[in-house]
Amino acid sequence: MSAVEPEIDVVVAERAQLADGVVQLELASTDGADLPSWQPGAHIDLLLAPGLERQYSLIGAQDDGRWRVAVYREHPGRGGSALVHDSLAIGDLLRARAPRNHFAFSADRAAIFIAGGIGITPIVSMIAAAEAAGTEWVLHYAGRSRAGMAFGEELAARHPSKVFLHIGSEGTRMDVPALLAEPSGASVFCCGSTRLMEAVEAAVDSAGWPSGALHLERFTPKAHAAVTDEEFEVELEFSGMTLTVPPGRSILDTADEAGVLVLSSCREGTCGTCETHVVSGEVDHRDSVLSPEEQAENRTMMICVSRAAPGCPRLVLEL
Repeated sequence: MSAVEPEIDVVVAERAQLADGVVQLELASTDGADLPSWQPGAHIDLLLAPGLERQYSLIGAQDDGRWRVAVYREHPGRGGSALVHDSLAIGDLLRARAPRNHFAFSADRAAIFIAGGIGITPIVSMIAAAEAAGTEWVLHYAGRSRAGMAFGEELAARHPSKVFLHIGSEGTRMDVPALLAEPSGASVFCCGSTRLMEAVEAAVDSAGWPSGALHLERFTPKAHAAVTDEEFEVELEFSGMTLTVPPGRSILDTADEAGVLVLSSCREGTCGTCETHVVSGEVDHRDSVLSPEEQAENRTMMICVSRAAPGCPRLVLEL
């Protein structure tokens, strides 16, 4: 998973205003070839400018040769959304990386979808997949105002008995503990603000939902208890190198300094770009991508934030 993925030249083929503060981009390949297909929950990396990469969930048709993303204007942001909203126009060229999916949807059981704001984007394709499979589902979608809730009116009109809009300005706020008070055989998929996802996690834990029922996609890194970093060695199986990772430095930074080419983007454990196979050793997982079950399996790690577990002197990685 640490192999460098090819970058793809794309052009902005269409641009539309989906809602207040939300712009949709339709991307096509520059050579007329179809862009790779994808599965619900997938996202792409867009290289907006040198040193400015952002991840966006894919929406719309999955296999028509084009990619569509919806971008919310962050206030304040880090520059990516401002560039998209203020500068990006039809005909502009960008580079992108092929879709990846750390928020995969399976239609084999009923689904409870919970979205906040622009967190609706990965959920839209999941709803379409659930409908196509005949899977039972329900959506609870929270936003500050109706005008700012992309896809809200469309989904509510199409599925009036399954879609519930919780709109702050209209006084219909989402009661997360009440929604999740009764564990069931359903899967819970949630994407939105840190506050919303923490509330969903707490409600699931409090109500005693089974392990693996909750699936989250985060925009910002999870908070971790303060820990003391220890020095450790990392053996790079493919590169034939053994490096020392000092306290306060990441495996990714150490590998970069040694000239090892590793794909990365967010450098805060949220995007999954630097996911790397673990050959041996115990990992102190500090990412916000892998589920607790996946972290316990110890098969992969995000080398931008995760380290060797305390007392583990060496990790062997497929790098």
